[in-house]
Amino acid sequence: MTELRFHEELYDGFAIDEAVKVYAPYAAIDLSRDGKHYVVKVTASAETVEQGVTEGDLGAELLNYALGQTISRRGAEAGSPPVEKKEA
Repeated sequence: MTELRFHEELYDGFAIDEAVKVYAPYAAIDLSRDGKHYVVKVTASAETVEQGVTEGDLGAELLNYALGQTISRRGAEAGSPPVEKKEA
């Protein structure tokens, strides 16, 4: 099990929830609050591990996704246009 802690002043709660939903097919994920932190506990599924994805890698990807979503949401709230993905 890998535990990730997101401080509420740095991360948007909706962004964390979105990240949890995206990575839920690959792990058992528990989301809770501890004071000013969102706590996400990630346990990679056996199938995910068999495919060569470590629990730490999965947690890092979830963290990066939550950060990206936080940046997008805060930019949208500030009136900035959303970041768009461009295909290569």
